[in-house]
Amino acid sequence: MSISVSDSKPVIGISCGDLNGIGPEIIIKSLSDSRINEFCIPVIFGNNKVFNFYKKNLPDYNFNFTAIKDLSKLNPKQLNILNVWEETIDLHPGEVNESGGKYAVKSLLAASNALKNKQVDILVTAPIHKKNVYSEDFPYTGHTPFLQKLADKQDVLMLMVAGDFRVGLVTEHVPVQEVSQHLSRNGILSKILLMKESLKRDFNIQKPKIAVLALNPHAGDEGLVGNEEENIIKPAIKDARHHNIIIEGPFAADGFFGRHHHLYFDAILAMYHDQGLIPFKSLSMKEGINFTAGLPFVRTSPDHGTAFDIAGKGIADPSSFTAAIFDGIDIFRNRLFYDDSHKNPLKKRFMATGADKKIEE
Repeated sequence: MSISVSDSKPVIGISCGDLNGIGPEIIIKSLSDSRINEFCIPVIFGNNKVFNFYKKNLPDYNFNFTAIKDLSKLNPKQLNILNVWEETIDLHPGEVNESGGKYAVKSLLAASNALKNKQVDILVTAPIHKKNVYSEDFPYTGHTPFLQKLADKQDVLMLMVAGDFRVGLVTEHVPVQEVSQHLSRNGILSKILLMKESLKRDFNIQKPKIAVLALNPHAGDEGLVGNEEENIIKPAIKDARHHNIIIEGPFAADGFFGRHHHLYFDAILAMYHDQGLIPFKSLSMKEGINFTAGLPFVRTSPDHGTAFDIAGKGIADPSSFTAAIFDGIDIFRNRLFYDDSHKNPLKKRFMATGADKKIEE
């Protein structure tokens, strides 16, 4: 029987990402410190031959692991690699090829299947190349839509997190010229509701404050440079207030971040990908992570891509991947506490007043 949620340390399932990208390297660097086993039981879904290949180029990292063939054999005191495939793969760091995408999908499917079956508690995904994994068998533009389908959820929220700085997206990987077509009053409200629930359950913020960004320059200038603010975004914010949400906007994005107004909110909802990710990565590139809010399980990832240009050179920064691991653990434990507190009214009162923190101190 596999170790799981009932144990003191959560089991973290890790997918390899594209085998020719920086995924294996940042995994090795992040998991080489054996102290990580004090907080979780990591298991990589891939093949030990892949990591032995990359390990040779990283002599300064003490990367030790137990190779296993099924999850009933987890070693709780060491990193585990579950061999999802046995064949030897020709690896070409920095090259975009069919093999890299094919085995990235194999790794992800195995890890997500274990997650769905509650054999692992948290999923941390290394970067994939979206075009390289897209096929008839994997018709998804990234991890988020795949996991949404896996969980059978009508909606989820891509939430970038760096400490107290959180940015969610209404639209994700769609062309800029199509963004306005993907905006609707109900759609924005859905993202706001997901954000509120996540801030409470996943981040232990009992009365979250949310800011909403405008779509157009100068927030539309009352319709002079766009009417989405008046017709869609403002009505959605009004609807959100009926749900007792503390929310403000729509704010023009340039002035909002230029004046550091993000510091006054627990999360910001952006209308499209670059509107949210450019300021987020500019302000917190190395410590930021990607978290999928609204799923019944915890999934995190680094906030960067496959970086083929530096793959295999030993210079990839593992900071974001390491943050994804530890933030995943924090979110997992926050959920356990939140769910338990709603079953225990006394604990819920402590959580609301901060008394639980005082007790810990």
